[in-house]
Amino acid sequence: QVQLVESGGGLVQAGGSLRLSCAASGRTVSIYCMGWFRQAPGMEREFVAAISWSGGRTYYADSVKGRFTISRDNAKNTVDLQMNSLRPEDTAVYYCAAGLGRVPTAANTYGYWGQGTQVTVSS
Repeated sequence: QVQLVESGGGLVQAGGSLRLSCAASGRTVSIYCMGWFRQAPGMEREFVAAISWSGGRTYYADSVKGRFTISRDNAKNTVDLQMNSLRPEDTAVYYCAAGLGRVPTAANTYGYWGQGTQVTVSS
């Protein structure tokens, strides 16, 4: 089992920044691909960013490329998502996920999910 707890969400004005953090515990988290997904009201959950177990590969949705940065610290079992130049359309609940699947951008890669943290960007 892997437990994931997100933190760092909140309310920010457009153009501002937030840093989300995901604390992982349980099985050897360092072997897992870690990802961030988000879900806005009335919308399906969508991929935001992912990072390979070593941190050597990162993946981003086109909508956040150049604005968001994912990183991990396997010694601390944490994964962060630095979000800059935030836009109102980034408003959503953000979920951290851990998985062993082959496709980092696909939700079914991930077997473990956190409870989510709300990010609200005002215009």
